[in-house]
Amino acid sequence: MLSMTPQAVDLSRSQHPFRSAVLRGLGVVLPPLLTIVIFLWVWRTVQYYGLEPVQRGAREVIVGWVGDIRRDLPGEHAVGEIVGYEGQEYVRLSDRSYVPLEVRDYVQDQQGAPLPQTGGGMYRRYVELKYLAPWVVVPVFLCLFLLLLYLLGKFMAAGIGRVMVNLLEGLIRRLPLIRNVYSSVKQVTDFMFNESDIEYTRVVAIEYPRKGIWSIGLVTGESLADIRTAAHEPVLAVLVPASPMPVTGFTVTVPKREAVDLNITIDQMPLRGYSMATTRVYSISLSLNMKSVTCFTDE
Repeated sequence: MLSMTPQAVDLSRSQHPFRSAVLRGLGVVLPPLLTIVIFLWVWRTVQYYGLEPVQRGAREVIVGWVGDIRRDLPGEHAVGEIVGYEGQEYVRLSDRSYVPLEVRDYVQDQQGAPLPQTGGGMYRRYVELKYLAPWVVVPVFLCLFLLLLYLLGKFMAAGIGRVMVNLLEGLIRRLPLIRNVYSSVKQVTDFMFNESDIEYTRVVAIEYPRKGIWSIGLVTGESLADIRTAAHEPVLAVLVPASPMPVTGFTVTVPKREAVDLNITIDQMPLRGYSMATTRVYSISLSLNMKSVTCFTDE
């Protein structure tokens, strides 16, 4: 199979300086840009499906509580005419309803023209401006959301909560199309949020996938007792990340005597992107049902 020498690679790059510069620029711009886009998308999703429905529900509750919309004032009055009734001034709107003058004036001062022309619309806008300002709604919503997540997490940690989740997941996995999407999303969320007690102890080199080919891996601990018994010697569980995405790879079981300790840290591993391989990679390797390989090389 043909392969390019380092000199040929350097010559190829020198012949395309514009493309190389553009790619380097993309490498600098894309990570922060995509991070911002993802966070904005998450916030817009939470706002559309969470914050806005809660805000609308709270608005309707407050309108029903403080609303003073009259429709039975005596006499005929023109739109915008101020009418005194029971010691309070009301203003007539286009839908023949009357709202307190102070409500109309407050909305007019805060919003300006055009004003809502119905009693319900006027009070909804009044409640939004006076009681549901963004600087009040967003902190309250975040506090309630965090409280809900805390209670949900405590419930799931209990026995009955775990049983209910398992039953729900079992039901979802029976649905032909939904189960594929759910499984992928769950793998990502498990990778991001699940805590793992397994930590890498050291960086080693092992002969994998065959003798004479060396791969760098991360020792996650001793392997299964059954494998250790069958091998008649100590064995290690080694996670071999894949390139260029170190969140994938193989969990390999090798004899302890065949693992060569390397005097480097995880961030110093000579493969671009290995610094992403933190303690959570091992947990996702389990959730992704990665192939576990028992590798014993011949002497």
